[in-house]
Amino acid sequence: MALVAIASTTEAQESRRPRHQREAYQTDKPLVHDPVMAKEDDTYYIYATGMGIQQMTSKDRQTWTVLPQPVMTVIPGWTTDSVPGFRNHVWAPDVIRWHGRWWMAYSCSTFGKNGSAIGLISSRSLAANIWQDEGCIVASHDWKVNADGTTSGDNWNAIDPNFVIDESDSPWLVWGSFWDGIQLARLDSTMHLASKPVTIARRHHPNDQNAAENPTSRFAGRNAIEAPFIFHHDGYYYLFVSWDYCCRGAKSNYRVAVGRSKTVSGPYLDREGKDMLLGGGTLFLEGDKKEWEAAGHCAAYNFDGEDLFICHGYSATHGGAAMLIQHPISWTADGWPELRRE
Repeated sequence: MALVAIASTTEAQESRRPRHQREAYQTDKPLVHDPVMAKEDDTYYIYATGMGIQQMTSKDRQTWTVLPQPVMTVIPGWTTDSVPGFRNHVWAPDVIRWHGRWWMAYSCSTFGKNGSAIGLISSRSLAANIWQDEGCIVASHDWKVNADGTTSGDNWNAIDPNFVIDESDSPWLVWGSFWDGIQLARLDSTMHLASKPVTIARRHHPNDQNAAENPTSRFAGRNAIEAPFIFHHDGYYYLFVSWDYCCRGAKSNYRVAVGRSKTVSGPYLDREGKDMLLGGGTLFLEGDKKEWEAAGHCAAYNFDGEDLFICHGYSATHGGAAMLIQHPISWTADGWPELRRE
């Protein structure tokens, strides 16, 4: 298998980049979209949507060093074969350490289409930034209604992956955006699919033909749900999802909802007991219109005994720029997560 990322790019590649992208810089207000986080030794890492996957590091999660080189300096050829129109703007990665190796999933797609793929790379060390191509985990094919009324393709979108390790140390992948909602499948020991995808969350009841429409999308209708992340805490699996629309700057209306289940495969119920498969979900975070217009595409972690929530928010004071949000998580007496704002 080919090595798809190295610690530095060639001089020719560097010369074609804008200067601000060729030098590391530090900031306490990182611009970031679809962030995930990991910790190796005493260093925190953020990976996010960007050309070849954006990356940055920190010792304290306050001051971040934005690195000039992407995770992937070479994009595997299979990605453009599988997803016409995809080049090197890589969306929504996820990273996890499992069985002595770091695994990173990433999304290959184009706006408004569900002909997409989730790729996989692996590494022994985040600090080394040397990643090996592990191929495609799962791909979706454009879904359409044919002239005779039949359908073809996949009614789900293979983007926004999140790895989940269950209590038996078995890996799973959850993903999805719009179409028929959030998908879940078991993985094998190589982090590739070991079962067929099943839907575990939608924005609406599938049989409710009179449900109010969400803001119009000619691509995916009213099922505005995406960016799943499953976090295990005290006997429950908590499924976080993002509702509504990202990627519109100050006009975004992204927000985060949550449900929970005793098993990783669901059903995931909200605080009122409604199944997320039938449109349930308890609102967890939304924009306050003062600091953040909207917020979403989240992740949750336990670092050194503290539960942490991160996402990107569209700043109300910086022209709708997508910036990092992070808050500790506290838990109610009946086991529901809340943000602890400090």
